[in-house]
Amino acid sequence: MDLTIVIVSFKSGDILHRCIKSIDKKYPIIVVENSQNFKLKEELEKKYSNLECILPEKNLGYGAGNNLGIKNSKTKYVLTLNPDTILYESTISKLLEQANKIEDFALLGPKVISGTENMSNMDSKIKEVSYIKGFAIFFNKEKFNNIGYFDENYFLYFEEIDLCKKVIKSKNKIYLINSALIKHEGGKSHEDQYDFEMELSRNWHWMWSSFYYYKKNYNYYFALFKVLKKIVSSIIKIFFYSLNLKKDKRKIYSQRLSGLFNSIRGKKSWYRPKFDD
Repeated sequence: MDLTIVIVSFKSGDILHRCIKSIDKKYPIIVVENSQNFKLKEELEKKYSNLECILPEKNLGYGAGNNLGIKNSKTKYVLTLNPDTILYESTISKLLEQANKIEDFALLGPKVISGTENMSNMDSKIKEVSYIKGFAIFFNKEKFNNIGYFDENYFLYFEEIDLCKKVIKSKNKIYLINSALIKHEGGKSHEDQYDFEMELSRNWHWMWSSFYYYKKNYNYYFALFKVLKKIVSSIIKIFFYSLNLKKDKRKIYSQRLSGLFNSIRGKKSWYRPKFDD
C-alpha cells in the first residue's frame, strides 16, 4: 500500500465519521484527535479496522498534528484531510495515478467543488501551481527529508501557505489535479455546540498567524504594514460593539486584537479553545 490518510480532528463528532466513510477501507487511516478523548479513540478503532487514533498529550493544532500523523505513517505517500471533507469514489485513484506519472512532485492537491458545479464541464487538466488549499494535501514524503513539513509555530491558519512557499523556494513542484474531486464544507470541522468558542479561537489564531507569516517570510516592518489596517479596524469595532452592547461581537474583535498584539510582541501562539466538558 502506497498511501496513508491522516486526519487531524478536534471535537469533530459525526463530521469525522462522514469523512472516514468516504475513504476506501483498503487505505490505512491515522486520526490525530487533539481533544484527548479516549472514548472516541476506542470507538473509532473498534468501528474502522483500517484506522489508528493517536491522542497527543496536548492540543497540537493543525500543523503539528499533521506532522505527527505523517511521521507515524509507513507509506510512500500521505494524504492529509480536514474532517469536513468528503472524497468521491475516484478521488484517491486519480491522485495516485498522477503521483505515479509525475515523478518530480512534492505536493498534489485535488480540486474542490461546490454542490452547484456542473462536473461534466470541469477542466481536468493538471496544472503546476504555487499554492494548494490546506484541507487536502497529497505529500510525496521523500521530497520532505530536507524540506521539512509544517512549521509547528503555527497553531492554526497560514501553515499550508507557509509550507507551499517553502516547497517552491526549495525548487520542488506543486500540482493541482483537477480530475481528483473533493467536497469541502469549510469551518465545519467541529460540532455545532462549540461554534462560538471555536470562532473566538479562529479569530485569535488568524491574526497571530498572519503577522507571524509575513514576519517570517518577509520582515518585521513589512508584517506591521500588512496588519496595520486590521489593528485599526479591530479597535474601532471593539468600541462600536461596546456601545451597542453586542458582547459576542466585541469578544471576537478583542480576540483579533489580542492575537495580533501577541504575535507582534513575539509571543508564542498560546491561545487554546476553552470548553466545560
